[in-house]
Amino acid sequence: MANLKYALYTGCTARESTPELLKSTMAIAEALDIELVLLDEASCCGASHLQDFDDMLSLTLNARNICYAEKLGLPMVTICNTCQLNTAMTKDRLDSDNELKNRVNEKLKEVGLEYKGTSDVKHFLYALVDDLGLDEITKKVVKPLSDLQIAAYYGCHNIRPSHLQQKSNGGENPYVPNSIDRLIVALGAKNVEYEHKNKCCGFHVELQAPKTANRLSGNAMLDAIDNGAQTLVTPCPLCHLRMDVQQHNIAKEMGREIDIPVLHLPQMVGLALGIEPVKLGLNHNVADVTFV
Repeated sequence: MANLKYALYTGCTARESTPELLKSTMAIAEALDIELVLLDEASCCGASHLQDFDDMLSLTLNARNICYAEKLGLPMVTICNTCQLNTAMTKDRLDSDNELKNRVNEKLKEVGLEYKGTSDVKHFLYALVDDLGLDEITKKVVKPLSDLQIAAYYGCHNIRPSHLQQKSNGGENPYVPNSIDRLIVALGAKNVEYEHKNKCCGFHVELQAPKTANRLSGNAMLDAIDNGAQTLVTPCPLCHLRMDVQQHNIAKEMGREIDIPVLHLPQMVGLALGIEPVKLGLNHNVADVTFV
């Protein structure tokens, strides 16, 4: 197989709040012979809030980030569901509206950039599943996760809106997603089916309505636990922050004990590839992960 090479847009969270996500992403990329070029010039995507105040600024900011991938002549991969949504949404709008693209490019001229629409944008999950392929990943497994029952938690922004995200996620069905489930099986673990795997975690209402956020996370976590999950895995650092960091508050809201490890997607892959836990940043996880 030809060497896969991408421009990696990390977003903010993987650089600051969840450094273990960036660390584990780079570790598994090396193990899988995937070349990732960090876009150090890139900035925040606006976190699905900026456009509520200034739509043009949001478009310009995200177009600027894509420009850096275009300059490298590489497709862009994201490692945050919300970054994926904002970047893909910007690309979709600019690629289908020349007048809007011209207006954005007028602003980008001020920093010597021009958005052309030549770089595709996809989440790293789908680079693994669709571009590299599960068969290739399975060949690299040296420590099958055969003792684990893992529940995939997809969240919202990687699979919805489907008309947008299906352009880059292999046609993932937002009602019955299965990419992570298939990856779990490819790594030797048992996949846990449960109803709430594609529901919202509540991250974006946490400041305004923490009880609602805790209820949303709790519904998903308890559903997974009640169906036999020993750990959760998510491709989104924002979902991870909710479910890993907020377990105590979620448990209080739900009136039940919640104590379950929550892995970033590349941490799960890295464990099966035999990468040392410290190289996957598992020491940064809040919920106990000593089961590995």
